[in-house]
Amino acid sequence: MFNRFKDVFREDSFYKIFFISLLLTGLGYGVYKGVIDNYLAEIVQMQELDRGIAEFFRELPGLMLVFILAMLYTFSAEKIYKLGAIIMLIGLGMLSIVPPSRVLVTVAICIYSLGEHIQLGMKNTLTLTYAKENQGGTALGHQSSIYQIGTLAGYIILIVLFPKFPNFKLYFILAGILMAIGAIYAFRIKGESKTDDSKSRFYFRKKFTKFYMLEVFYGARKQVFFTFGPYVLILFYGANTQVISLLFSISAISCYFLAPMIGKIIDRLGYKIVMVSDTLILVVVCFFYGFAHHLFPMHIAFVICCINYILDSIISLASMASNVYVQDISDSPEEMRATISTGISVNHLITVLIALFGGWIWHALGIETLFMFSAVLGLCNSAYAATIKTGKKRG
Repeated sequence: MFNRFKDVFREDSFYKIFFISLLLTGLGYGVYKGVIDNYLAEIVQMQELDRGIAEFFRELPGLMLVFILAMLYTFSAEKIYKLGAIIMLIGLGMLSIVPPSRVLVTVAICIYSLGEHIQLGMKNTLTLTYAKENQGGTALGHQSSIYQIGTLAGYIILIVLFPKFPNFKLYFILAGILMAIGAIYAFRIKGESKTDDSKSRFYFRKKFTKFYMLEVFYGARKQVFFTFGPYVLILFYGANTQVISLLFSISAISCYFLAPMIGKIIDRLGYKIVMVSDTLILVVVCFFYGFAHHLFPMHIAFVICCINYILDSIISLASMASNVYVQDISDSPEEMRATISTGISVNHLITVLIALFGGWIWHALGIETLFMFSAVLGLCNSAYAATIKTGKKRG
């Protein structure tokens, strides 16, 4: 399984165990993600406004991440990754036992999200740390591919089992078991990346200003699809759990095969070209997601929206380019780790607002306005990326 990674990762690193942990975590996430939107819509009875509020609280841990990691600044990336796994398990455990109250379910999701966001920056940091020189984009592509194949397996489990056992709580428990096994493998990672106690706990540097701005634009645009993409299909088009899981499966398959390819494109063509060009596809995707029901019969519009959801998942892989950009201009692995983590919090400065007001925009102005807003943000992202000067290590 790992033979194809030998040219990308250092043999003295713990990338194999790390990838097994990622695979199992992705498997658990696939089960969780495949049911959570329908659970909120069908059982908890959340409408678009409620979903936006719940998503606001789910994204708060991402906003607070820079402060959380500041308290853990002496911890290695490996230790923080393991801590995130434990917190995710606590959240899933709560989700499997609390009644379908909007408040309690939101609290459980928020705890799970805290662990997920803690792990998020560490996944990219560890991948780039384990990668060989000038293989950062390819390494991130392989990391994404491994995670996607795990989520795919989780979606397939739902497609097969949910029609026979349509109990949402059962799948939260299953997701927790799978992630617990992933956590066991995470704790087998013995190496520890170095920390630099002389660094500021809150790591903001002027040279990363463009990266921070790109994270703001990307966070806003991706939040529209992540939160409201599936919910449009469920509330507006009536998609059930099996259909959503099938859609997620196709998306995961596409990303599994294309993530390494996009990673190689980043390494060969450069992160700037990738960051600028992906928006052209995004504008088309947003247009049809918002206006397909005006142009086609509902059943055809539904299929078009499903295709566009998959396309958005694929072009979202281009976000790996910003992490390679950080690696390129960082002076040390510690600086890279701190900057990527700070970027996640900067990303969520706008994400929490989009989550909160996105439901209102949909309710008051329609899904057309919501997705056109996403397209405009994508264009701003590309325009700003065009101002980047290539880093010190690449031409």
